[in-house]
Amino acid sequence: MLVAPLNKAELIMYIGLVCFAVLVFSYSLISEKVARLSLSGPIVFVATGTLLGPFGLNWFSPAPDSVNGKALIDVTLALFLFVDAASADLGVLRKNWRIPGRMLLIGLPASICLGALAASWLFPSLSLYEAAMLGTMLAATDAALGKAVVTNQSVPHHLREGLSAESGLNDGLCVPVLLLFIALEQGVAVSGGGLALELLTEELGIGFLVGAVIAFVAAKAIVRARAANWLGDVWQRTSVPALALLVFAVAQLLHGSGYIAAFVGGLCFRAAMKEDPHGLIVPAEGLGEVMAMFAWILFGLMLVPAALPFITWVEVLYAVLSLTVIRMLPIMLSLQGSGEQMQGRVFLAWFGPRGLASLAFATMVWSADIPAAGTLVSVTILTVVMSLVVHGMSARPFARRLANYSAQ
Repeated sequence: MLVAPLNKAELIMYIGLVCFAVLVFSYSLISEKVARLSLSGPIVFVATGTLLGPFGLNWFSPAPDSVNGKALIDVTLALFLFVDAASADLGVLRKNWRIPGRMLLIGLPASICLGALAASWLFPSLSLYEAAMLGTMLAATDAALGKAVVTNQSVPHHLREGLSAESGLNDGLCVPVLLLFIALEQGVAVSGGGLALELLTEELGIGFLVGAVIAFVAAKAIVRARAANWLGDVWQRTSVPALALLVFAVAQLLHGSGYIAAFVGGLCFRAAMKEDPHGLIVPAEGLGEVMAMFAWILFGLMLVPAALPFITWVEVLYAVLSLTVIRMLPIMLSLQGSGEQMQGRVFLAWFGPRGLASLAFATMVWSADIPAAGTLVSVTILTVVMSLVVHGMSARPFARRLANYSAQ
């Protein structure tokens, strides 16, 4: 039987799939060489998406309803939240809480507040809650984009550990804060703050319970299956990705927060395993990287061209402030009295790359029909693009400089 000829939509889909597969495979062959050039995978993939999109060669111009970028970003972030939480060694954090604890408990709330104040000043049309949303959306840092630093052995161990813990946990901590501000904004406009907060509490509670219960049961099932020699080496590598997607999807179906479910699920999975689950987590990290690269291509194809016409000098100024003063000042202040030297504090304050977490938060705000969603999303997209460039290109030089100083 002859294969039926492809229609136009199928032809475009397969051409796009071929381009993506070739790009991922080619990049994997030279990934370390690219990293030594002070570039990163996200920079390459966003640049490729932009080049192929409407502002470049215009080979692909996907309509928003033809590719569900929100669903891809949602699932990718859920996978990263689960993996980051499951990778967090809470025992080590308890012993070495000084840096990540200060950054998360003092620096993160201060960054949100300072970001909200700056948003209220630069965008007078924003409500108080909308300004707070923008501060929260851009307070979360991307653990994946910080790998060039946290895996660099020349950087002192305690600094790498501090950055890894902060970037792995702060996006999960920002989720309930963002949901709170969304609920308050919607409540003021629609149903009253009391009902909005009640719905938020329900959403967070469902997400927490789903993540905790499913992850605990799944971890115990994995332990028993291993002991009985029922779990094969190949299939155990699929267990964590499947579990991460399961807790996210079940929470969403029950009208809970899938992000909270993924984050709590990762923490409970780590605790219930009673051992380091690194071997189980590595395949999930690989899958997450591939999904993230596809998300970055769509970001360059769709979101960057959509946001650029709405960007003015005000949006640029806020993005610059977000990457510098709004991030660095609170972190520097939070580390005062920690015993860390100035060079180390500057290093920790600077490396707060924005990535998929901020984009996922932007899709949450857009889906919530917030009145100023266009402004919030445009500023977020611009800040992420700038962060990809400046943090990607400064990671290795800054790390070498810090290593040279520490060696003196």
